[in-house]
Amino acid sequence: MRQILLPVFTAFAMLFAAAQSADAATVTVQGEKILVDGRPFAVLGAAGQSRFGLLKQLGATTIRTYGDETGFVLDEAQKAGLKVIAGFWLEHPRRGFNYRDLAQVGPQLQRLTEFVNRHKNHPALLMWGLGNEVEAELADDSQVWPGIEEAARLVRRLDPNHPTLAVLAEAGNDKVAKLRRLAPSIQVLGVNSYGDALPSLPERVRAQGWKGPLIVTEMGPLGQWQAKRTPWNAAIEPSSDEKAALLSRWFSALQPHVQGEIVFYWGQKQEVTPTWHSLLLPGGEYTRTAEAMALAWGGNTPQGNRTPRVSLFRFTGNGSDWNRGDTIRAEIAVEDPDGDQIGVVWTVMAESTDLRTSGDAEAAPPSFPQALREPGPKGVAIAGLQPGHYRLFVTVRDGRGAAATANLPFRVK
Repeated sequence: MRQILLPVFTAFAMLFAAAQSADAATVTVQGEKILVDGRPFAVLGAAGQSRFGLLKQLGATTIRTYGDETGFVLDEAQKAGLKVIAGFWLEHPRRGFNYRDLAQVGPQLQRLTEFVNRHKNHPALLMWGLGNEVEAELADDSQVWPGIEEAARLVRRLDPNHPTLAVLAEAGNDKVAKLRRLAPSIQVLGVNSYGDALPSLPERVRAQGWKGPLIVTEMGPLGQWQAKRTPWNAAIEPSSDEKAALLSRWFSALQPHVQGEIVFYWGQKQEVTPTWHSLLLPGGEYTRTAEAMALAWGGNTPQGNRTPRVSLFRFTGNGSDWNRGDTIRAEIAVEDPDGDQIGVVWTVMAESTDLRTSGDAEAAPPSFPQALREPGPKGVAIAGLQPGHYRLFVTVRDGRGAAATANLPFRVK
């Protein structure tokens, strides 16, 4: 039985691989253009691994991954009609990896070989994303560029049908020039950039001699490192309405000058707060940034449903500085442009102290539901907190899949 089944299975596997290969697109680079089967392709989308159908409806063409989740994302993206920047995690020297140590580099390149061979014929594959901010936080980045080149050269040998992309943490003064000179097997440049740095990014990249396609591989309305701060150094997060307005401004500034825009993060991520970079709530609801994406990319939200708007959110009385024993009060004014009935949820959390760099995973701070008094659609009171630094969060849902978020940092002395 085994001798009969094995050839049948092998033949089936070969037919499946051939069919998959036949459906796989050929992606090429021509000057600044990215071509899919010879046609120009605009890389519009987000980094993440959820709600592919909604992302496609907003007008996206692409999802970006960072590593392990690639197989699942390729399959789901194909169902939704999206292409994938398939990320492979090149380890960071800042975390102890040494690109001059063959004992470390060898196994990483072996994993890369297996990764490329496993996915190179998938029809949803757009390009290979080799690393993410590998050069970040280094006084001496000289080992990084040959490491990226070795990985890119390997990938191009294994799969000539999909371009190689490297992702930098901003353009720096000479990082793009170093990449161009020392990693010539990289065909597409990705740069992660946020806030006010975005409008000047294309000019800064081209000034360093990059002539190929440029994709903003992470972009957001405002990085926490760019934000205004309270007297106790808490970063002030924009509301979801303010984020949407900023994102619309950055889209308008970038679109004529880049070949791709990837918004961060299509999902939910704790980074300073649970909402700072999260384009979706834990329940999958989208915020007003989705409307900004749809407007920029020619798509629409489900049934044209618009998100609630927070027009007023503030503390009353002593502002954001309180004494132990005070009853803290906040008020809110919310409207829904579609007239939907809205629900308001309040949360008090400690200010996060597990603050990491370069997007490393952070633990969520504790919440204090016992401190909430009289929560309602127009305001809330807070009492009984020990001295410390906190944030008051409000989440507004319309019951139709859309939401608004905002938070205010405060101190109890």
